[in-house]
Amino acid sequence: MIPSAFLKAIGQLDDPKFRKVLAKGIGFTLLVLFAFAAFLVWGAGWLVGDSLTLPWIGEITWVDNVLSWAMVPVTAVLSVFLMVPVASAVTGLFLEDVAQAVEDRHYPHLGRAEQVPISESILDGLGFLGVLALANIVALVLYLLFAPLAPFIFWGLNGFLLGREYFILAAMRRVGRVQAKKLWKRHIATIWIGGVLMALPLTVPVVNLLVPVLGAATFTHVFHRLTNKA
Repeated sequence: MIPSAFLKAIGQLDDPKFRKVLAKGIGFTLLVLFAFAAFLVWGAGWLVGDSLTLPWIGEITWVDNVLSWAMVPVTAVLSVFLMVPVASAVTGLFLEDVAQAVEDRHYPHLGRAEQVPISESILDGLGFLGVLALANIVALVLYLLFAPLAPFIFWGLNGFLLGREYFILAAMRRVGRVQAKKLWKRHIATIWIGGVLMALPLTVPVVNLLVPVLGAATFTHVFHRLTNKA
C-alpha cells in the first residue's frame, strides 16, 4: 500500500496544483527563515548595545557588530535544521489543494470534501511546527549519546510525527478530527512506516522541500485505501 501510494504521489508532481502549492510552500518557507535570521542578527546586536565597557580595557564599540556577524553562520545552520519543520507547517496551510488535486484525479466520484477552516489550518500548522522542532531539539541528546544510531532515530522520530500529522490532516477532511485520530491509532504501524518513507529524503537538500507535498498526497491515498473509499 505505502509504495503504491508514494509512487502515485510522485506521478502527480506534474499537476499544476501540486506545483502551485510547492511554489507557495517554498516561498513562504524562505520568507519565514529570512525573518527568523534577521531577528536573531538584530536581537544579538540589541542585547549587547552599541558599546560595552570592560574592566582594564575600557569602552568597546564594535562588539555588537562582531556578534551580529557571528550570528550569520549560526542562523544558516539553524535554517537548515528548521527548513523541513517550517516547510511542513507552511504547506499544511495549503493541504486542501494537494488533497483535492489527488482526489480529483484518482477519486473523482467522491466529490469535494468539506473544507477545513483557514484558522484551524493555521493552528494545526503552528502546532505541528512546534512539536516537530521541539522533538528534534530534544532528540539531539539521543543523537549524541547513540551517534551510530542517529540516522535511524531521526527517521523513526520524524517518520512517526510526519505520518501522524499528514494522515490526520488528510483524513479529517472526510471524517472529522475525532474519527481521523481513531483511524490513526487503529493503523498506527502502517502510517508510521509511511511516515518513515517521507522522512528518508529529509536529509537530502532541495529534495526535502518536496516532502510536505508528497506527504500530503501519499497519505491522502493511504487514507482512502484504509477506508476502502478508492
